[in-house]
Amino acid sequence: MSASAPEARADEGGSGFWLPGSFAAQAAVPVARGFTVETSYYHATANTDPTLNVTRGSNVTSGLNTSSNFLSVTPTYALATPGLGGQLELSVTFLMGNYTAADPGTTFSDSMTAVGDLSPSATQKWTVGAHNFMAYAAANVPVGGYDPSRLATTGLGYWAVDGGAGYTYFDEAKGHEFSAVLGLTYNFMNPNTAYQTGIDLHLDLSASQYLNDRFYAGVAGYFYNQITGDSGAGAVLGPFLGRVAGVGPQVGYDFSLGGREGTLSARAYYEFAAQNRPYGWNAWLTLSIALGAPEKKPRAL
Repeated sequence: MSASAPEARADEGGSGFWLPGSFAAQAAVPVARGFTVETSYYHATANTDPTLNVTRGSNVTSGLNTSSNFLSVTPTYALATPGLGGQLELSVTFLMGNYTAADPGTTFSDSMTAVGDLSPSATQKWTVGAHNFMAYAAANVPVGGYDPSRLATTGLGYWAVDGGAGYTYFDEAKGHEFSAVLGLTYNFMNPNTAYQTGIDLHLDLSASQYLNDRFYAGVAGYFYNQITGDSGAGAVLGPFLGRVAGVGPQVGYDFSLGGREGTLSARAYYEFAAQNRPYGWNAWLTLSIALGAPEKKPRAL
């Protein structure tokens, strides 16, 4: 299932609006018509090299150690009437949780528990047999907890827009699945710090196999690369181009709840090849339930 990015933090702290790993298994497969509610718990532990200076709001730290625990809720409405020859899905992600950051050079730490920014999105999907295609656009609305004087914030502090395209090969008869979603993020100037993060390129990947009519297992990965430098008076460390890759296992289970279809999935990523951003590991636990009229999709294995 696809998931909207539930966390947004500026490259001033070594990470960006797009949360790598947001798209995973069956990313381009249309959801059930009507309302679907997706709830995700996200945990991440990440650190930078303690010799690397990092800008975080109005602070410059010697390294950065972070811990994230967020809960996101994403209601999605899939229009019953086909649009552009496919299905249009509209969604918005609501976020709340805790973000903790520490400067290992001074042992100073900060923690914030608050709501995060809103992330509305629109996705158009098309299906031709086992081939599924998608185009999406998303945005960050800076309404979450943000204070440029603090190391820890749950909001971004500025607007951002993101868009891209994806593909899923899903053979229901054999249970084969492969997904890839490529996107670009444009970050607007942070008015609190006069810092503008450069354009980010991100790729999310998934490969899985249904082992029976309900349970699948596989591997997921991502690559994130900042392709233009940071700018503005607040970018005191220069372009500060960030990069990271991640890979790990994923599992999922399809079920029926009161006649409504649902999926419970989990995935985890180990990060490597990082540059100018914290890296470590992160994990997702996601529950998705279709609230509209049941749509039977028997799978013959």
